[in-house]
Amino acid sequence: MEFVGKVLEILPAVSGQSARGTWERQTVVFEQANKQFGKEIAVTFMNKAQDVAMLRVGESYTVSFDIESRKYMDKWYTDVRAWRVQPQQPQAQPPMQDMPPFMEEPQPQYSAGAGVVDDIPF
Repeated sequence: MEFVGKVLEILPAVSGQSARGTWERQTVVFEQANKQFGKEIAVTFMNKAQDVAMLRVGESYTVSFDIESRKYMDKWYTDVRAWRVQPQQPQAQPPMQDMPPFMEEPQPQYSAGAGVVDDIPF
């Protein structure tokens, strides 16, 4: 799944150790685009410090993500985990209107035989 959103906040990274090794998690809060009333989504980036480093608050990105739920001590927890982030391409500017053609400049008149330019308009 994916959505387009503007970065509202980048939270500090959290790291730790597990049976599988060292891990790092960082949460980024996005505001979904194209919604009448902004919906915020907290997206988790697991071991993707390089992806988070390229994000800028206020910029829009396309976020590809998976949703994962798990049960712990009779409570359910849900994560929105990003697996790809791409900068949102700026909207194409409308094409400029065609400019009117340039007026041709009058060519100078030469005097007969002298090779002198007569550019006086009278």
